Amino acid sequence: MIDKKMRSKSIGLLVRQASMIFIYVLSLSVFFLTVSEAVCNLQDRDSLLLFSSNVSSPLSPLHWNTSTDCCSWEGISCDDSPQNRVTAILLPSRGLSGTLPPSVLNLRRLSQLNLSHNRLSGPLPQGFFSVLDQLTVLDLSYNSFNGKSPFEQSSTNGSKQNFQIQTVDLSSNLLQGDILAGSVFLQGALRLTSFNISNNSFTGPLPSFICTTSPRLTKLDVSYNKFTGVISQGLGRCSRLRVLRAGFNNLSGEIPKEIYSLSNLEELRLPANHLSGKIDDGITRLAKLRWLDLYFNQLQGEIPRNIGKLFNLRRLQLHINNLTGSVPVSLANCTNLVKLNLRVNGLGGTLSNVDFSRFQSLSILDLGNNSFTGDFPSTVYSCKNLTAMRFAGNKLTGQISPQVLELESLSFFTFSQNQMTNITGALSILQHCRKLSTLIMARNFYDETIPSNEDFLAPDAFPKLQIFGTGGSRLKGQIPAWLIKLKSVELMDLSQNRLVGSIPGWLGTLPNLFYLDLSDNLLTGELPKELFQLGALMSHKVYDATERSYLELPVFVSPNNITSNQQYNQISSLPPAIYVNKNKLNGTIPVEIGRLKVLIVVELQLNNFTGSIPDELSNLTNLERLDLSNNRLSGRIPWSLNGLHFMSYFNVSNNALSGPIPTGGQFDAFPKSYFEGNPLLCGGVLLTSCTPPSTQPSTKTNKDKVNTLLIVGLVIGIFFGVSLILVMLALWVMEKRRVNPGDSEHAELEISSSPSYSEVPTGSEKDISLVLLFGNSRYEAKDLTIFELLKATNNFSQANIIGCGGFGLVYKATLDNGTNLAVKKLTGDYGLMEKEFKAEVEVLSRAKHENLVDLQGYCVHDGARILIYSFMENGSLDYWLHENPEGPSQLDWSKRLHIMRGASCGLAYMHQVCEPHIVHRDIKSSNILLDGSFKAYLGDFGLSRLILPYRTHVTTELVGTLGYIPPEYGQAWVATLRGDVYSFGVVMLELLTGKRPMEVFKPKVSREIVAWVHQMRKDGKLEEVFDPLLRETGDKREMTRVLDVACMCVNQNPMRRPNIQQVVDWLNDVNRNQSNREEEEEAEEETM
Repeated sequence: MIDKKMRSKSIGLLVRQASMIFIYVLSLSVFFLTVSEAVCNLQDRDSLLLFSSNVSSPLSPLHWNTSTDCCSWEGISCDDSPQNRVTAILLPSRGLSGTLPPSVLNLRRLSQLNLSHNRLSGPLPQGFFSVLDQLTVLDLSYNSFNGKSPFEQSSTNGSKQNFQIQTVDLSSNLLQGDILAGSVFLQGALRLTSFNISNNSFTGPLPSFICTTSPRLTKLDVSYNKFTGVISQGLGRCSRLRVLRAGFNNLSGEIPKEIYSLSNLEELRLPANHLSGKIDDGITRLAKLRWLDLYFNQLQGEIPRNIGKLFNLRRLQLHINNLTGSVPVSLANCTNLVKLNLRVNGLGGTLSNVDFSRFQSLSILDLGNNSFTGDFPSTVYSCKNLTAMRFAGNKLTGQISPQVLELESLSFFTFSQNQMTNITGALSILQHCRKLSTLIMARNFYDETIPSNEDFLAPDAFPKLQIFGTGGSRLKGQIPAWLIKLKSVELMDLSQNRLVGSIPGWLGTLPNLFYLDLSDNLLTGELPKELFQLGALMSHKVYDATERSYLELPVFVSPNNITSNQQYNQISSLPPAIYVNKNKLNGTIPVEIGRLKVLIVVELQLNNFTGSIPDELSNLTNLERLDLSNNRLSGRIPWSLNGLHFMSYFNVSNNALSGPIPTGGQFDAFPKSYFEGNPLLCGGVLLTSCTPPSTQPSTKTNKDKVNTLLIVGLVIGIFFGVSLILVMLALWVMEKRRVNPGDSEHAELEISSSPSYSEVPTGSEKDISLVLLFGNSRYEAKDLTIFELLKATNNFSQANIIGCGGFGLVYKATLDNGTNLAVKKLTGDYGLMEKEFKAEVEVLSRAKHENLVDLQGYCVHDGARILIYSFMENGSLDYWLHENPEGPSQLDWSKRLHIMRGASCGLAYMHQVCEPHIVHRDIKSSNILLDGSFKAYLGDFGLSRLILPYRTHVTTELVGTLGYIPPEYGQAWVATLRGDVYSFGVVMLELLTGKRPMEVFKPKVSREIVAWVHQMRKDGKLEEVFDPLLRETGDKREMTRVLDVACMCVNQNPMRRPNIQQVVDWLNDVNRNQSNREEEEEAEEETM
């Protein structure tokens, strides 16, 4: 029994001990669990939430508010202290837009901040550096931060503040102002090692003092700014400096010698300044130098003789200076060179002294535009890795050696403007360079005969040749038949030779040729019709699809009508052109030329062409330059040519043309000299009447008495007629005064109108009190006056305002006959002169489609430019979706789909049919107008060309509305057709969801419809996307299909968006499927 009791007590004791241990362990577990789930510092969390409320990322939003522990949020790191303070925000390349709020200054333990490669803007918070004194790494590069320099703030009490900062990268922003020596930040940045503020707008002297305040600096990049003055000697104190970049500023003076004491320097880049003086021999002390860029300055003297001491040099660029002397022999010791560019200097002597064979890593060699003499350097052929070499513009002699074939990677070779000989040998050798894409041999082989037989080249000759030039050599012979084998050629220049014979039609079979220069030869015969079958010039699709790469070195093209060379770094930058001027060609200009719609330049002057100017030239809607001068052309100038609104040069002087000069469009801006030498031309800038002179009787007859009576009768008739006109004019003036009593300021008025294409202007003065509607408007009103317009709008009364947009106010105008018009009064800075403005408006008036709002006319009144449009009874789509409380219920699914279809068709017309193609730039629901039957019309198209048209880059002030702006526009891209597609996709989402493109919630948190729709689809909540009014009545299959199309339109990658015609086709398919289902339902009902 005792043993049992003892055993029982022992068991009980064990149980109690086990329970206590369990409770203790449980307590510890709870404690550690609590610690592990401890939230981050509340002040830091609130600061981060304020930051997130100021930024947005439409397609991938931050989900910071879903967790109480901000240390677990994306891009956030905290320290190990009990307070869990935020130490890092790392969100590079997240597509963030918005501003950096002052709340970020509350993150006092922040040591790393990386928001690079986003779309953030606005100024940096005041005191940014002085408050965040624990920062070690700051990277805000590639954003749009603006405002004054954050380095202007000086210490007020003279005390220094010590910062932990080591790396600062503010490159590629919009910051401006001076960098002061007394800056609080720079005075305390003792640990700073990297300082990059390139590609901004900083001004003042170069901040050389930074080497005193930050002696540990290893990288200093201040390039692409507006710094001025000399480079001060303070840079010599940066003894650890490895990288110094200060190019593309306005620096002047000499390079300070103390820079040459920076023994650790690996990069010295000072290009594109105004530096002068000599390159001091002391530069050879920079033994670690790998990159030396001093090009595009005003440096003089010789290249240092001992430059070969820079054994580690990989890049030496001294081009576009005033250097003289010869290339130092010691340069051959720089065996690591990859790029050597000495172009455009005054260097001379022979090149045989330089042993190029030691440059086994050399890829690019440019010695063009100097004065080198002697034979072509044979040691160049031993540079096995050479891909590009230029010797153009020298005085080299000799022949091309077969050794060139050892350069297996050679792609770019130009030796134009030298004294090379034997073109036959050169071509027979070079044809085997398998990778050669650019071959320019112009101004060599003088007076030789170019081989012309087709079998001169091997079948696989020049397989990748894209640019071929042999111009300016006085070559004899005919256009070589072997050129037909150059299937990859895109640019061909045979100009300024002595080629004879006719232009072969087979040139039109070269599939990629888009630039052809046969000018200044002795060619005869007619222009072959087959020439105008060049595939690359017939279709934008073919031209755009042609694969064109960047050139290893820029090419310089100087058409014979332009005195200065034009530099091109990419083949696609060259203008599609045909030059056959200054030959002996005859016959008519083939009408087939109208097929080459991609052409930008056509020059046919100084030939013997006859016949008329073909009307088909008006098909060349991209044409900028057309020269037909000094021929024997006759007939009239086609009126349709005034539709070529890109044409800036049109010369038909010295022909036999007759009739009136077209007016309107660009013709109003061409000078008189472009039309002189045509005695029978009249009107336009010639200021001669096109009315034929009255016929005089040839002989006197016995009817002189009758003629006298007729003259007396005519005089009396004219007297009474003039009297009657004066009386009617007086009555008309009195009537107008009754309409606008005492309103004399309206008397001064500028009015413009466009004649219809079938009319020929008579040259008579227009009545300055009239607003003439365009001839192709839908209404018959032809005598609308400004006074009637003022009356119709109640003198532009506020009560008549029916719309307000980025381009101005819209007023409803009701004429006396009951016709309603919409009158837009443009506001903003006008970038166009009056003639240009008129030309632009006339171009826009020709854009006619059933889904575009008619532009009926315009005038200029009291300095304001006024456009007159058709009136839309139901206003804008925005009104029915968001403003009218009863509006959404009136828009059932069929109406919404109908609106999408109509608007997409209007946009497709603008993008693909209208000539020239128009980028709308501001597609939104308020620019989609509805008539009485809810048919959709696009409005405000082309207006961005009338307000500051020369701003090619997108700005939110000019182009786009918040919520509709494509993400790529935040990177300062130009407005594009695919940008329009994105905006239209947002409109489609509006119609599907009933929501605005941008909705604001408390506290100041915005939500973009694009991001919301993507998230809802991702979460599987597809049905909740659709407007509640559509969920029960709309066809869900159709709505889902349309939603898929809309989401493709708002793809963040512009290249993955469909074009607008694809959108039209898909929407049409939805309608066809709907119609098929209705027919099936009707058939079923009939069967029942």
